[in-house]
Amino acid sequence: MATTVPTMETLRLAKRMSRLGTESAFDVLVRAKALEAAGREIVHLEIGEPDFPTAMHIVEAGVDALRYGWTHYGPSAGQPALREAVAEDAGRQRGINVDPSEVVITPGAKPIMFFVILALIDRDDEVIYPNPGFPIYESMINFVEGRPVPYGFREENDFDADAGEIISRITNRTRLVILNSPHNPTGGIMPRESVAELARALAGRDLFVLSDEIYSRLIYEGEHTSIAQFPGMKDRTIILDGFSKTYAMTGWRLGYGIMRPDLAQHVAQLQTNATSCTASFTQIAGVTALLGDQGCVDEMREEFRSRRSVIVEGLNRIPGFRCRQPHGAFYVFPNITGTGRSSKALADALLTEASVAALSGTAFGASGEGYLRFSFANSVENIQKALDWIADWARKNL
Repeated sequence: MATTVPTMETLRLAKRMSRLGTESAFDVLVRAKALEAAGREIVHLEIGEPDFPTAMHIVEAGVDALRYGWTHYGPSAGQPALREAVAEDAGRQRGINVDPSEVVITPGAKPIMFFVILALIDRDDEVIYPNPGFPIYESMINFVEGRPVPYGFREENDFDADAGEIISRITNRTRLVILNSPHNPTGGIMPRESVAELARALAGRDLFVLSDEIYSRLIYEGEHTSIAQFPGMKDRTIILDGFSKTYAMTGWRLGYGIMRPDLAQHVAQLQTNATSCTASFTQIAGVTALLGDQGCVDEMREEFRSRRSVIVEGLNRIPGFRCRQPHGAFYVFPNITGTGRSSKALADALLTEASVAALSGTAFGASGEGYLRFSFANSVENIQKALDWIADWARKNL
């Protein structure tokens, strides 16, 4: 008697999944790792994470926390000690008063984007966001069926955000404005006078600002300005920040949001439903990171400053490339229109033919066409090797 072999049916997903985007840096990393597994040497300039180890005093605090029993559930909004430390540190850095009740600790800073957009945006609500910009902004806006309304970071403005352009995008359907300064992928910033202009325009409006300040400690000229510093804006602003970039703690998954207490309660409720809480031992390490020796932050920033000079000067010597010096973060965003290649085609060619992993500008939105993003979170030796390989490829192919 014949037996029937069951067949796998086509996976039927909820329609919302078709609206969810991704972060292509991880896709490029997978391709680069596959080439390495096949015996190729690859220089990684695609991933946005510091190549420094977490400072030893932070590591030891995490190890001690494990030994002393910080291995159980904690409050959804975060351990009181870390909420207090964040409130004190963030308030001091920005010159504002922050109460621990305004702080929500999350496993990485990205959940703040996710939870805030889930909490605030209904179908057809408009969200003004940077394009090019971190791809998860647009992904989440589309996921909740909001309307994405982009604004630019333009090369002719030195990749500094234009307050007037943002203001011109506001309508009576605008519910959220997303800022990111210093900016990923361009390294641009929003100058204080522009932030002040935007704050004056937004202060009387029924909307929120999600201010992504994850690179606020990695600025090379001047000081960071948060829109929460300006009159009428603190209660309208959600500050997103974390430990990954500042303290080289990407794998620890530790971030936070600062927002008015009633919104913080709802964001904590979303966390209860999603992850329960953030790992307790990482939070104890976070307290040490904020309250301990900050020399590791200063040393890393100065090393990035040196690397910035190497990569900018090197790219500007390669035919077809034109690169401005970024003001913050650890990325350059060179114009590659002179190569005659599209961003995606050039990024693919550099990976497969020159063994240098970079990201297409279009990984950060349609406005990124004509650009590549290179991370200079790698050693000067490796950056120089990548520049030599790109220059050699350009001589042979352009």
